Amino acid sequence: MYGERMKMLRKERKVPQKELAELMGVKIRGYQFYESETTEPSINALIALADFYGVTIDYLVGRTDDPKD
Repeated sequence: MYGERMKMLRKERKVPQKELAELMGVKIRGYQFYESETTEPSINALIALADFYGVTIDYLVGRTDDPKD
């Protein structure tokens, strides 16, 4: 679920994968692995991503469908 949410948010806001990879402190291939759910992002990476998009970590990982809850 987290990969789908990451990809959806990125596409909605037209943010390049490279920018998000830098934000999360990984190489672009690492970020691509997150979107394909080949690997799981660290908690620090999830925090950075949630802060960037203004959503909760629970939303990113699929525990809620409300981005603010």
